[in-house]
Amino acid sequence: MQRMNEEQLNTDNQAPEAGEATVAGSPAELAQKLAAAEQQAEEYLDNWRRSVAELSNARKRMLREMEEFSRSASERVLEKLLPVLDDLDRALGAAPEDPADAEWVNGIRMIQRKLQGVLEGEGLVQIPAVGEQFDPELHHAVTHEETPGYSDGTIIAEVAKGYRLRDKVLRPTMVRVAK
Repeated sequence: MQRMNEEQLNTDNQAPEAGEATVAGSPAELAQKLAAAEQQAEEYLDNWRRSVAELSNARKRMLREMEEFSRSASERVLEKLLPVLDDLDRALGAAPEDPADAEWVNGIRMIQRKLQGVLEGEGLVQIPAVGEQFDPELHHAVTHEETPGYSDGTIIAEVAKGYRLRDKVLRPTMVRVAK
C-alpha cells in the first residue's frame, strides 16, 4: 500500500506538504466557494448575535416581571395590614389611664411598634399631613373649613393616616383643610 502511494506521488510530480489540503477547481470556482462560505459564516454570526440579544432581552423581561410580581404581592399584603395598624392606633388612643391596666396597654404599644417596624422595613412610610399644604396626590380632603390662623390649602387635622410604599401611594391621608 505504501508503494502505491509513492507511485501516485511520483506521477503528480509534486507531493502536498503535511497539513496542506488539495482542492480541485479553477481560481474562479474557488473564489465563488470562498464568497459563499463567507456569506454563510456571516449569516451564522448574525443569527448568533440575534439569539444572544433575544436571550438577554428575555432574561431582563423575566427579571422585571418577577420584580413587579413581588412588588404587587407586597402591596396587597401591606394594604391588608393597614387596617390592623389603624385598629391598634385607635385602641391605644382609647386606653384607660388606670395604672392597674397599664401592663396590657404597654403590651399593645409594643405590638404596635413591632408591626410599624416590620412595615417600615418593607418600605412603608407614613405621609405627613398636619401643617402641610394640601396635595391631591397624597391627601384626600374630607372637609374644607374656614379656620382663622391658617392659610388656604393648609391641612388642619388628620382624619385617617395615609401611607406610601416606596414611590407609590397605598392610601392617601384623609384630612381636613383650611379655606
